[in-house]
Amino acid sequence: MHDALSETGDFNSSRLFAIEGMTCAACALRVERALTALPGVQAAHVNLATARAHVRATAGLNDETLSMAIDAAGYSATRVEEGRQAFDQSEKMAEREAVHLRRDTVLALMLSLPVIIIEMGGHLVPAFHHWVMATLGHQASGVLQAVLATLVILGPGRRFFVAGTKAMRQRAPDMNALVSLGAGSAWLYSMVALLTPQWLPQGATHFYFEPAVVIISLVLVGRLIEGRARRQASATIRRLVELAPKTCRVRRGDDLVVVETASIRPGDLIDIRPGERIPADGEIVEGRSPVDESMLTGEPMPVLRIPGERVIGGTVNQTGALLIRATGRNDESVLADIIRMVEAAQGSRLPIQALVDRVTHWFVPAILAIAILAFVLWLAFGPEPALPFALVNAIAVLIIACPCAMGLATPISLLIGTGRAAEKGVLFRSGDALQRLASLKRLAFDKTGTLTEGKPRVVYRHWMPGVDPERALRLAASAEARSEHPLARAILDEAAYQGLALLPANSMHVSPGAGLSAVVDGQNVLIGNVAFLHEQHVAVPQEALAKAGPGSQVHIAINGLYAGLIGIADPVRHSAADAIGALARLGLAFSMVTGDQREAAEAIAAPLGISDVTAQATPAGKVAAIEQFRERGEAIGFVGDGINDAPVLAAADLGIAIGQGTDVAIEAADIVLLRPDLHAIADAVRVSRATLANIRENLIWAFGYNIALVPIAAGALYPFTGTLLSPMLAAGAMAFSSLSVVLNALRLRRV
Repeated sequence: MHDALSETGDFNSSRLFAIEGMTCAACALRVERALTALPGVQAAHVNLATARAHVRATAGLNDETLSMAIDAAGYSATRVEEGRQAFDQSEKMAEREAVHLRRDTVLALMLSLPVIIIEMGGHLVPAFHHWVMATLGHQASGVLQAVLATLVILGPGRRFFVAGTKAMRQRAPDMNALVSLGAGSAWLYSMVALLTPQWLPQGATHFYFEPAVVIISLVLVGRLIEGRARRQASATIRRLVELAPKTCRVRRGDDLVVVETASIRPGDLIDIRPGERIPADGEIVEGRSPVDESMLTGEPMPVLRIPGERVIGGTVNQTGALLIRATGRNDESVLADIIRMVEAAQGSRLPIQALVDRVTHWFVPAILAIAILAFVLWLAFGPEPALPFALVNAIAVLIIACPCAMGLATPISLLIGTGRAAEKGVLFRSGDALQRLASLKRLAFDKTGTLTEGKPRVVYRHWMPGVDPERALRLAASAEARSEHPLARAILDEAAYQGLALLPANSMHVSPGAGLSAVVDGQNVLIGNVAFLHEQHVAVPQEALAKAGPGSQVHIAINGLYAGLIGIADPVRHSAADAIGALARLGLAFSMVTGDQREAAEAIAAPLGISDVTAQATPAGKVAAIEQFRERGEAIGFVGDGINDAPVLAAADLGIAIGQGTDVAIEAADIVLLRPDLHAIADAVRVSRATLANIRENLIWAFGYNIALVPIAAGALYPFTGTLLSPMLAAGAMAFSSLSVVLNALRLRRV
């Protein structure tokens, strides 16, 4: 069904919902099951850390039906669209939930404090206990605690009981069910001891209002801390969204009208003043100005942009006024694509998460069974009075086993890790790509545009004695002004870099594959290879030939006399050698797979320390070369940038695209480098490995915590040491477990 519907196109693009009320991994799984149970839903993915659901469904399935399914599962959902408005709406929902949570937490703590003082004060200071008994008495003290505890349960604690009841009714108990069962049992027992003590055995009329209120208060405090950490972890997306200004000035006839950036349409003429951010992708119509593109490329120096050139939304105009023509809607911009990629990576599910999901699905029912077993065993074999022992241990098991830490272990680390990578100019399309990169052992590189700059340029010049270098270059560039040959463009770029104005040229004649002649400023100029100059009866001195270096040589003669040569090559990226050295220190091996001639390929590969070279490969040949590594059982990633690299980027175990490459290559890749600096690959490897290590640490802590403390909470140590874990301490330990996972994940911000 999945394949058939996908092929016929009956499924529209993903829909995004912001969800309120999720607290643990079981919550996310319940929402997913509720959505996937609907006819017409192809796939649903819920991310606990971002509190969002991505749903693919048929166009005929409306948003209201999807929202109602989420509501029926015990949560509230709001449909949001991608982009600034969606993020603002999600932020408002998160802030509204945070305000309610802060209010409930403060109220719970205020109401719980007198109960804690009455109970704990009496245990710590016997004189205080005697004073309470003398002034209030046992019954009045119990009534006061009962009133305060009831207010906590009906007020701040109501959320646990409502959500927990829905979860139990759906036979999918979660953390809310554990909290409500634990706190509710303690409160109910205490009310029986207060109102009908004759129903209980002699000596069993103890009050447990204190654990009931402390459980609720500590869980609320834990959620408050977790929510704040998640909002901090989302700071990367927030900064990206804020790069685009909310409003801009658009020309409407002869007037400038201020409009919302979201309303920009292709063809709109946008006025941009010095110092302003460019609101949308476009092409410069009027003006020239340096543009700070560091948010995309990581390069600190602004780049001069002139009419006809492309500018990217979110970059900063520097000193000149610009008029640009929008080339697409705001939600189609490069910045919007980046935001979508970061959100997709942060909301994706790693393969390692599948194990966590399976364990979590059975974990809560298992804990309920252990709590019931502990209650029955203590009631049957515990010391007299057995009922309080049985109740306390069962409640402690319910509270300490809340699966918050397990639910947060993977998504919180993935959220922070991919955000940190984005800050370093690396976009992971999915969490799966991050996990694959962490275990990768070999990288194959394309040559042109990947290891090299992809643009021929002048790398050296040699002029004969008596020749004015500046005038000779100006004459050569002027003769080449109308040529489209790549070598001609390199000479023109060099002249422009040196600020040389071109001179008028005429009588131009081209000899394909050899050279050209032209008259420039009254001078006869010949440009070409050695054979071309010999045909024109110009002698090329051996001294000049001896000076020839790597790449292509362009020889120049003026008025029949040899003037000199210009060497043109596609130079190795300045970052390539250091970057490959850094990757080698990380334990990676390297190959080159290129369509260029072997001699040219090895000339680039050898200085970089790449010994395995596949040359003269067609696009299909590149894929075949990758498959050969697979046949040897070796996972391999491919780094490229061109249209002909798209098939191999998709075929490799991991495709890495240079962000300044073609759109086709970027779409085919698993990872996109926003800057052309190959050091970004090493940054990506470090972040991926640190993130996977962080996730493993979180999971070891979360699973180890529950394995170690659940038996203690059940009273396993009591027969040997007389030690019992009170529900209050269990609640504190549970909150500490979740907090430790969040704090450990936040360390990734320093990678």
